[in-house]
Amino acid sequence: MASGRSIGAGAEAELPEYAGHYRLESCLGSGGMGVVHLARSTSGMRLAVKVVHAQFARDPEFRGRFRQEVAAARRVSGAFTASVVDADPDAERPWMATLFIPGPTLAQEVKRNGPLAPAQVRRLMAGLAEALRDIHRVGVVHRDLKPGNVLLAEDGPKVIDFGISRPKDSELRTETGKLIGTPPFMAPEQFRRPREVGPAADIFALGSVLVHAATGRGPFDSDSPYIVAYQVVHDEPDLTGLPESIAPLVLRCLAKEPEDRPTPDELMRELRSVAASYDTQAFIPAQRSGGSGGEEKGEEEAPSGSGDPGSGDSDVDRAVPRRRRWGGGKRAAAWGMAGLGLAVAAALGAARLSGAPGGHPAPDRSPRTVPAAAKAWATVPPRTGGTMAHCSYGAGKLLCSRTGVVFAVSPADGRLLWRHSVSTRIAGDPPVLSGGLVQPYTDGGTRLAALDPDSGKQVWERRLPQGTGVHYTGGTALFTYADGTVGALDTATGRTKWRHALPGGPEVPVFQSFPGSSSAYVARRSRDGSGTHVMAVDPVSGRVRWEADLSGSLSPVGADDDSVYLTAVDTVYGRTEAVVRYTPATREARRVPLPVGLDGAQGTVHGDRVYLLGAGGILTAVDMKAGKRVWGLETSVTRGSAPVTDGRRVFFSAADGRLLAVDAADGRLVGQTRARLGADADRVVASLPAPVLTGGRLYAAAPDGTVFSLDARDPSTW
Repeated sequence: MASGRSIGAGAEAELPEYAGHYRLESCLGSGGMGVVHLARSTSGMRLAVKVVHAQFARDPEFRGRFRQEVAAARRVSGAFTASVVDADPDAERPWMATLFIPGPTLAQEVKRNGPLAPAQVRRLMAGLAEALRDIHRVGVVHRDLKPGNVLLAEDGPKVIDFGISRPKDSELRTETGKLIGTPPFMAPEQFRRPREVGPAADIFALGSVLVHAATGRGPFDSDSPYIVAYQVVHDEPDLTGLPESIAPLVLRCLAKEPEDRPTPDELMRELRSVAASYDTQAFIPAQRSGGSGGEEKGEEEAPSGSGDPGSGDSDVDRAVPRRRRWGGGKRAAAWGMAGLGLAVAAALGAARLSGAPGGHPAPDRSPRTVPAAAKAWATVPPRTGGTMAHCSYGAGKLLCSRTGVVFAVSPADGRLLWRHSVSTRIAGDPPVLSGGLVQPYTDGGTRLAALDPDSGKQVWERRLPQGTGVHYTGGTALFTYADGTVGALDTATGRTKWRHALPGGPEVPVFQSFPGSSSAYVARRSRDGSGTHVMAVDPVSGRVRWEADLSGSLSPVGADDDSVYLTAVDTVYGRTEAVVRYTPATREARRVPLPVGLDGAQGTVHGDRVYLLGAGGILTAVDMKAGKRVWGLETSVTRGSAPVTDGRRVFFSAADGRLLAVDAADGRLVGQTRARLGADADRVVASLPAPVLTGGRLYAAAPDGTVFSLDARDPSTW
């Protein structure tokens, strides 16, 4: 394997190996502002990473725009966008990583296969109206909506490339400088008074995009951007070939004055009225309604030349070459250009369900006792680097870390109890209580320091070879060495317990452990993803308690002493497609498929139920005993933490600092806090900390630097 290195300002022709922690595998495409690479995270999640061209990285004005894009991306839901996973606008070569979403852009689809069928155009209009509603309600204006920035994903259109316009697209100038946008899809006010552009400009662009989707051309066409600009401001649009059922709506979108255009909500209401004679599921993706997706299939497989089944629409006689399923099947994977242009959104970091040496699982968050009289509080603890604290509960304290510091907070009132400065960079995991001492995670495993939970003073220190992975479970720290051997250390004393190789060859194992189970688990997937070898290891002795060969690409998500629960990932799209429960005593593996696959799923287990949170805030509950998914909820969260649950509620944090509560029985949203973005809203954290649930209290951290506590028993009061 090549050595990792950060992206610098080297030759553009050289393919970088890493952007931050993400290994770049291949080039997806190049645009005016940067190059987009297919990459993978440590856990194997596929990403689209855009690396800015060197000449723009040296431009302070561009860096400012890039920061604005990241800030806007964090505010918009990932349900209609490619979710941002990580970004570094201050790097020598700025970069942004988004989820890789298979599917062509609208521009690619129309160019290769011709205009969309009428039902597909209606579905596109509905999906984009939903997307603009989502974007506008957080105070963001896209300003460059065009076919190349609409991704036709399997679950509906996604709006991408937010806040960045290419220099070659903006050659027209005004007194205030370069215009932002692409002339054929710009609103009149973008030419006349660009500083006053508001959400209505995106509605105008939506009208132009729909004309392009239905006819293969725009409503204003010319080879000269100057003539197009004149037509946009003065001429009437050419709607020839547009389906008659939506032509009046598109004409309203293309009104010259912003106040004459409909809002996204008005568009959706009008679309329901237009579609009164047919089921709206014909053009609104089925999974957004929480259904199984069966309705969508009926539209996509309808015979060529017909309208929606039973629709009776006036546009059903429009000739189209054939029906096409955009974003579906393996063809979509081949055209997966989700990152061409920087994505509009901020989303979901993947749970560490698998990963490379040095990866760590979520700490033990099982309920413990805290003072019953504890009330809601918020505090700003010591801040030496980074923005968000990572916390766990132990020894009657909230144990937290930030880069350069470990500290303890009183769970009753948020009072700082002690702090301990560290020179080693703290990894994105909270300290844990193991062997009666506080054990902070550090990058690389080169230095371990155990602290007294009452004073924060160092009790012992241990140095290890570079690259050693560490995992804490019970009173033991498990180490994985570069040669594939595994060792254990007594966390109370810092002394070595044992060291040997595990079955399965020299591959370096990755350990995970979960509340309710005394084992540490290793899952080794085959190269083709067709099978996974799972082992349960006794951390005290290093003995393998059991091992099993299971079908599929699996990652443990929870366990008890009877069974282990795993998620199964589709190797083509990288989505979680099923949940598996394996019971060693009976050697039974029960598989429950999900009706809709989840990108970047993170999970938690309580009893027979597995709760999974996917990209864009899609939360799903699977009952393994009943063998079915019992509910699904689209929370509109851009990016969520790993969920935690007490069996009554499911809780998780959002990237904007909100804490959300969902009823575990029926999937209703029962409470959420306000956003806490703070001054560093342009920064996207690589690891989003999960809330800590203990003794009927919740403790969470936010991007504005605060740590806060709430009553978990009554989320409606938040």
